Amino acid sequence: MNYQTIEINQAGQVGTIWLNRPDVRNAFNETAIAEITHAFHALDKDQSVRLIVLAARGKAFCAGADLNWMKKMAGYSEDENLDDAAALAEMLRVIDQCTKPTIARVQGDCYAGGMGLVAACDMAIAIDTAEFCLSEVKLGLIPATISPYVIRALGERASRRYFLTAERFSGQQAKHFGLVHEAVAAEALDPLLEQLTHALLACSPHAVTEAKRLVNDIAGETIEPALIAETVRRIAEIRVSPEGREGVQAFLNKRKASWLTDAN
Repeated sequence: MNYQTIEINQAGQVGTIWLNRPDVRNAFNETAIAEITHAFHALDKDQSVRLIVLAARGKAFCAGADLNWMKKMAGYSEDENLDDAAALAEMLRVIDQCTKPTIARVQGDCYAGGMGLVAACDMAIAIDTAEFCLSEVKLGLIPATISPYVIRALGERASRRYFLTAERFSGQQAKHFGLVHEAVAAEALDPLLEQLTHALLACSPHAVTEAKRLVNDIAGETIEPALIAETVRRIAEIRVSPEGREGVQAFLNKRKASWLTDAN
């Protein structure tokens, strides 16, 4: 597919999706939404890719909705708005449900819908000077479509403040709230990304997928007999999986597991 708003690069087992509209601060429109959705689907199916990074060209990570797109939306009927919002929701769902680990590399400011992109990824790292803002209420709107992901990442208490006030907050505050895992100086961003990449690629691909599914399924659930039984079933199942057997044997025999390359 020839992309207009993004680029895809692959280096070894890492696929990177670059938001590539720096002239509009990587704001997204219907084309960008469709292309990001397609790219995540494609990399998720690509067996040569084990990790997906979401990054951005230019000074800003993502400014949210494109102004020209917003002008078009202003004239949409309610049904057209439903279809439009559904496409955005599907993009976020595809990122969130991707079977491979995902990392948001936030090299600059991140506003509105851009925060949904960050929150939908498994991990997020940012420069400490990046600014974050849920600006929707200033326009008479609400961050509805991104809210399941942002509230989960930011926390309910912080969401109550920043959904309502549209105040900006820093990369360090984003780390404090849990929206990003680390906030570092700009020159430390890529070394940190490399560190995370190395850690992920050292792990069993199947186990990483199942560990991600485990968090999705178990988080927020009440600890009761049915849940405990499900966790018992899952550990028993993965112990007899090919990678489960291989990993344990490699550990016991003090050798590299089969999924490890010389680069790992």
